[in-house]
Amino acid sequence: MNTNTITLCVNEIFYSLQGETTRTGFPSLFIRLAGCNLNCRWCDTPYARTGLPVTIAHIIQTIEQYPTLNHITITGGEPLMQEHTLTLLDILCRKNYPLQLETNGSISVEYVPPQVHKIVDVKTPSSGHADSFNISNIQYLKPHDEIKFVIADDYDYNYSKEFMKNYLANVPCVINFSPVWGTMEPQQLAEYILHDRLNVRLNIQLHKILWHSEPKYF
Repeated sequence: MNTNTITLCVNEIFYSLQGETTRTGFPSLFIRLAGCNLNCRWCDTPYARTGLPVTIAHIIQTIEQYPTLNHITITGGEPLMQEHTLTLLDILCRKNYPLQLETNGSISVEYVPPQVHKIVDVKTPSSGHADSFNISNIQYLKPHDEIKFVIADDYDYNYSKEFMKNYLANVPCVINFSPVWGTMEPQQLAEYILHDRLNVRLNIQLHKILWHSEPKYF
C-alpha cells in the first residue's frame, strides 16, 4: 500500500488536551477530517465541512512529531464518510497507536478495528437528527467504547433516558450525557442524573471551561 498516494480530506491537525469522554484531560493529537452528512443545530465545528487533501504518509509523519501523546483522536465532521479513514485506522493500529474515533452514529462502525476506542453519538431531538442513529452499531460496541448523548433541554433528556431503556440496557460501554454548552446548565443535568439514579457519566467539555471556545492548539 502506497501511503504517499492515498489521501484524506483534512480540515486540521492539532495537539491539545482531550476535552471530552473518559480520556478528558489527557494530551491528544486531533486529526479532524472534513465533511459531514448531518447538520446539527448545535454543531460546534461547522467549519469542518471543508478541507484539503493530505496523504496518509504526511499524516503519519505529523503523528511522529508527538512521541509522548496519550492518544490520537480521529474526528470531524464525520470521519467515516471517507473511505480511507478505515485505511488510516488500520495502519495506525498496526503501529500500536492508541486511537479514539468520534463518530455521529449514523454510519456503520462494523469495519472499524476492534481495538479503536469508539465514541458513538446518539443524536437527540434538539439536534434535528434524532432519527439518524444506525441501530446496528450497538452490536459492534465493546466495553472500552462509549456512547454520547448531547442534551439541550428536558425533552432531549427524556428522549435519552427512553433510548437507554429500550436499546442500551445490556450494552457494557460507558454512556455519556453531555450538556449543550450555554443551553443546558451542567448542574441541572447533574441533578437530573442523580435524581433518576442513572448509571451515566456527566460529560462536560473541558476545553470550553479552560479556553471558553475550541481547544487551544499547539
